[in-house]
Amino acid sequence: MEINHRKEENKGAFIATENGAKAGEMTYSKAGDTLIIIDHTEVDPAFGGQGVGKKMVLVAVDFARENNIKILPLCPFAKAAFDKDASIQDVL
Repeated sequence: MEINHRKEENKGAFIATENGAKAGEMTYSKAGDTLIIIDHTEVDPAFGGQGVGKKMVLVAVDFARENNIKILPLCPFAKAAFDKDASIQDVL
């Protein structure tokens, strides 16, 4: 599984692919220079149950840590992932 980060001026996405097929996408909006807001997570049903969403959350957490920014998870999936895993809550 490969997860790529696509950045635009005020938004971005983490896109998961497996053997050239899009497995999932998690989108965010930038709120200033120190906060991103995760607004949507979607996983292709063919990849359900494989932890694709969680992997995208973890890549977003790594990005936040490397860039000294915080994450506001508005997306219900991302919020649930943060609620369940105390080890990533430092970026909230």
